[in-house]
Amino acid sequence: MDPLVSVLIPCFNEEKHIASLLENILQQDYPMARLEVFIIDGMSKDRTLEIIEYFTSRHPYIQLLVNEKRYVPFALNMGVKKSHGDVIIRMDAHSTYPVNYISALVKHLYELNADNVGGIWITNPANDSAIANSIAIALSSVFGVGNALYRLGINEIRKVDTVPFGCFRKSVFDKIGLFNELLLRNQDDEFNARIIENGGSIYLIPDIAINYFARPDIASLVKMFYQYAFFKPLVNMQLKKPATLRQFIPPLFVLFLLFGWMVSFIHPILLIIYFSGAGLYLSFNIFFTIKSMWNHGKGYLLFYLPWIFFLQHITYGVGYLIGFVNFGLFKKSSTAITTSR
Repeated sequence: MDPLVSVLIPCFNEEKHIASLLENILQQDYPMARLEVFIIDGMSKDRTLEIIEYFTSRHPYIQLLVNEKRYVPFALNMGVKKSHGDVIIRMDAHSTYPVNYISALVKHLYELNADNVGGIWITNPANDSAIANSIAIALSSVFGVGNALYRLGINEIRKVDTVPFGCFRKSVFDKIGLFNELLLRNQDDEFNARIIENGGSIYLIPDIAINYFARPDIASLVKMFYQYAFFKPLVNMQLKKPATLRQFIPPLFVLFLLFGWMVSFIHPILLIIYFSGAGLYLSFNIFFTIKSMWNHGKGYLLFYLPWIFFLQHITYGVGYLIGFVNFGLFKKSSTAITTSR
């Protein structure tokens, strides 16, 4: 018999996406009798609840939970506690999924004897504008996001340190605990690191493709990168080690730009080193911009990509450094530092 699967969907103000996600779930080829779906809403202020109630009234296995604490880790933990499934799958409202998404994840979870499995992201633009297309391309570039394999794609199943969203054995939560509620962002990074620390395994499955819709404009992209980086130092503090090494490159770049400029006037050699480093970055930026133009056949990328790459790196670096100051130096708690939604 197919295992019972519990699907967890944290959401907040998702009136534009929640209906299509739930329709997507209804189209899955996994037996509906073996599914329970929990939508955990963080006190939405738009029509999200109205739309959810339309589906819950027609499909008893879809249930609404109210997350009064609003943030994702509280939603996920609420869902895990309410779930009855042997398998727990997290899904996101800003994505669409193939009809075999749930069945394929469950199949690979058991065949690989894994603790967590996930698919790759196909990053799509939020709309047809040049900015939105440029953002989507930047989020799929190794220069923009580093070696995050689920964003870049792979050709064969591989063990990795993280996957998007995740399909977990319920038993892993009994073994290592729930999501860390101190982490209002990046709780999945910390949880996946704990899986590996405790001898578990995480696999990325290349033939399961999630269509993820990127941020539509520069302001929302910058906000996303800042918030993601801001909580990274707290993740490291909880783990007592870095979750990944690639996270240090943007803050080191920001420090180089800031302090390199300040000391570059002390001696001509330092000035040469500074401008050489800045020139090297600019060369890589232009190289990957031209490469993206060639691959995608979009000439306007020359006007947008260099700035988007630069803003991704600077915003992440600044966010990380400010997070380090808040959590590492001033020992502030995450509950005392909330980011606006």
